[in-house]
Amino acid sequence: MTFFKSMHPRNRYKDKPPDFAYLASKYPEFKQHVNVSLAGKAGLNFKDPEAVRELTCTLLKEDFGLTIDIPLERLIPTVPLRLNYIHWVEDLINFHGSDKTTARHGIDIGTGASCIYPLLGATLNGWYFLATEVDDICYNYAKKNVEQNHLADLIKVVKVPQKTLLMDALKEESGIIYDFCMCNPPFFANQMEAQGVNSRNPRRPPPSSVNTGGITEIMAEGGELEFVKRIIHDSLQLKKRLRWYSCMLGKKCSLAPLKEELRIQGVPKVAHTEFYQGRTMRWALAWSFYDDVSIPDHPAKKRKLEKTRKPLTICMMETTLKMLKNRADCSDNSEDISVVTDFLKKTLSDLKVQHKPVPCGNGEQSLFLTAIENSWVHNRRKKRDRMRQLREVPRAPDQNFLLTQKAETQAEDEETSVKSATLDEKNLSTSGSGDTAALPEDIAPESMEEDSRPLPEQVEDSSTQDQVTEVDERDSSEQASKVPTESPQPVSSSNSPFLFKCVMNIKKEATTVLVELHWVEGHNRDLMNQLCTHLRNQISRLTRS
Repeated sequence: MTFFKSMHPRNRYKDKPPDFAYLASKYPEFKQHVNVSLAGKAGLNFKDPEAVRELTCTLLKEDFGLTIDIPLERLIPTVPLRLNYIHWVEDLINFHGSDKTTARHGIDIGTGASCIYPLLGATLNGWYFLATEVDDICYNYAKKNVEQNHLADLIKVVKVPQKTLLMDALKEESGIIYDFCMCNPPFFANQMEAQGVNSRNPRRPPPSSVNTGGITEIMAEGGELEFVKRIIHDSLQLKKRLRWYSCMLGKKCSLAPLKEELRIQGVPKVAHTEFYQGRTMRWALAWSFYDDVSIPDHPAKKRKLEKTRKPLTICMMETTLKMLKNRADCSDNSEDISVVTDFLKKTLSDLKVQHKPVPCGNGEQSLFLTAIENSWVHNRRKKRDRMRQLREVPRAPDQNFLLTQKAETQAEDEETSVKSATLDEKNLSTSGSGDTAALPEDIAPESMEEDSRPLPEQVEDSSTQDQVTEVDERDSSEQASKVPTESPQPVSSSNSPFLFKCVMNIKKEATTVLVELHWVEGHNRDLMNQLCTHLRNQISRLTRS
């Protein structure tokens, strides 16, 4: 995953990552932490807390004009991740599409020493913040950072008792309807989880950055799951005091049980999203008791809508066009598009691919293709199988052999007739009364029937006959299995009468003709890729012939 590809669309670092070399040349404090490789690329050791802290301070100074101080023993935030969260809150309250002059009020639960969410929200959007903190050190640094950036009129930092979330913090803030709350809850339930024991998939690589933060910032009873459940229970009492409640999660496995908890509690509006930044990924959950709020699209859905598949293309060069014209007995003045279209129509008809013209722009032609069966895969193998079948068919005997066979058959028939006549004469001479001879051939006296019965050695054993029958059946099945058959065509699991549909555009570009295949619908896009490859092969054979 690239650094910026999946970040929030409005994140300033999505298309312009931090330039370490430039920042090092401008800020001496940051320069001492930058390493230059042999290839001349500037890098940073993210396992060094001082380097990470200096990067955060430098980015806030360079890109937002903010000056902050953070102690090394407290959580050092990363700017791109926090900026992603801010932009998602903008989406929740529809800030970027509404009147920005309207005052917006938010709550940051556990603002930390940096107080980064209120500082960014106030600087970028002019939001009012109530920032709560339970740790003395974090509270003092947060107040200092707000004051030195002259934002005390927009940000109010309050010290609250341990385990205080929303209920106690809002006791003195009566009468204000807040637009949202933000929270970066403690991720871990104990020290072992914080060190990655039994909480991290062993197949995952180790974290690329150092884990800083105080005990109250990274650990809580029950971890982030129980922490967010406590916020949910507070929201059930506060309800419409806030339009949106939101939290950021460090584990994807926490998302499903929290959504289930909201469903059980009957919360009407629930939204979730994903935050990407470098090799770090976070999840966010939001819920509301207002019916008129709009839920922003999930980033995966946005990427799917924004992602446009490029068409499959076939480029026919000038030499190929001349070959097609010669093959079709066309003059050199014939339109290239028409020649190519006729060739493609014939090829598609041979493949049993239905095609019909559709309206298109001037100077191009379009066909709507409907593939009913896969007739283009393993074409060469099918031809080899047919040739093998033809070679295995017995050849017809020649004429001389037939004449010889006919002569031998006639000689045998004449010899048989002579023997039969001689035998009849002997029977007539030895008969007593002639009654027997006068009987029909299918009627004979009992004595003759007895004499005509087969001898014992001529009677076939039934068991032997069954064995012979079984052998014959086995031989016939083996012969049937050896007969080459065509490979079965892939059958769709659905009842759809087609494999896929696509649009084929043929247009002229300079001296070449470009053929584009645009996917419409179907069961497997790979089938269209196979058809495109088959057409390319047919065209390449023209140039080789």
